[in-house]
Amino acid sequence: MLKFIPALAIVLLLTLPSEKAFCQPLLTHEAALAAALEHNYGILLARNDSAAAAIDVAYANGAFLPRINATVGTVWNNNNQRQEFQDGNVREASGVKANNISGSLNLNWTLFDGMKMFTTKEKIEEIARLGDVNIKNQVVNTVADVTNNYYSIVRQKQQLKAIEEQMAVSEERVKVAERKLSTGLGSKPELLQARVDLNAQKANQLQQMTLIAQLKEQLNQLTGMKLPEEFNVEEEIPFNPNLNLGEIQNNIASSNPSLILAQRNIGIAQLTLKENKADRYPTLSFNSAYNFNRLDNQTVVNPFQPLISRSNGLNFGLTANVPILNNRLVQRNIEQAQINIEYLQLAYADRRTQIDATLRNTFRDYDYQKQALQLEEENIELAKENVVIALERFRQGVSTYLELREAQKSLEDAYNRLIAARYNAKVAETELMRLKGDLVK
Repeated sequence: MLKFIPALAIVLLLTLPSEKAFCQPLLTHEAALAAALEHNYGILLARNDSAAAAIDVAYANGAFLPRINATVGTVWNNNNQRQEFQDGNVREASGVKANNISGSLNLNWTLFDGMKMFTTKEKIEEIARLGDVNIKNQVVNTVADVTNNYYSIVRQKQQLKAIEEQMAVSEERVKVAERKLSTGLGSKPELLQARVDLNAQKANQLQQMTLIAQLKEQLNQLTGMKLPEEFNVEEEIPFNPNLNLGEIQNNIASSNPSLILAQRNIGIAQLTLKENKADRYPTLSFNSAYNFNRLDNQTVVNPFQPLISRSNGLNFGLTANVPILNNRLVQRNIEQAQINIEYLQLAYADRRTQIDATLRNTFRDYDYQKQALQLEEENIELAKENVVIALERFRQGVSTYLELREAQKSLEDAYNRLIAARYNAKVAETELMRLKGDLVK
């Protein structure tokens, strides 16, 4: 086995992190989530909407309070007057000046409106609760997006390491082919093919680096562009193999944010129906006013007209507004509200079946990826050992480059399947937790 050590050492050396990677700060998955929860624009917008709804709740009790309005005014008059009386007397004057000051304080208080004001208050509170659920829904979706994006970077980083490991083998293969050609034991096509394969892997390496940079930019956008310009990610993709379908399905209607949103919308629609039904009833209001009026005439034409006139006093009463005929507007609104409730109930049922089907299919994928991961973790060790043996046999001239290339291709395929299984298992796990609503407590 000692004769395999040089080839194996080359492979292990190429899988170590590069110097550039050591210089980049490590961004953990938890740090990426923390940045997203604080700076993601989708979450910030949802919080803004919820804050607006909370303001409405803070002022909801205003619907039970009376309305009070005050008015004050003054008018200056400068008129020419002429008056003819029955006895033939005529009185006239020019530049008759007067000043009229008036003011009033009016109160209007709705005492009964078919309980509509109570329903409206309850509806406002329900809308505020809907805003809280909407924030959680946005947070859960953002956490899922960040998690999938973050581990997609880890996946491509592992893929890059696999490519660099293959490059190490190809570089050794080129060296062996050059030595064989120089000693007359090899052929030039064999060397050329080795170099072609190495260049192809170098191109894949560049493409992989570009893909990683693009995924990092996407992650940065999800976190509100608050990540460092250069950063490194974790080496492994953690995976929970112990999820149970029955536990995830249990009480999903009360934990899945989208189902809770649908339920809240149904409740708000039912309150809207109650508001519309309240319009059938009469409204009773209490009205009160305090009025003040002062008229100041500098001169009068009619001797019986006062120079100064003032009046003030309080008046109050009740007003009943009884709906009799309004072109059946109230009935139309009631029927429209009932149809809207039926629509939202159907939409909820449809959403529930979609989530149930997605949940079962995702768990099937999760179970498959879990089994595939176990198989590929065992298979990758066999493929690595096979490449080491094939490389040493090629160095000793026992096998051809075609056998080594076939072993390399098997290792490449094994890496692709293993890395894909790791990532797909994590994606399935994340999706199950998102559907359950357990990504964020």
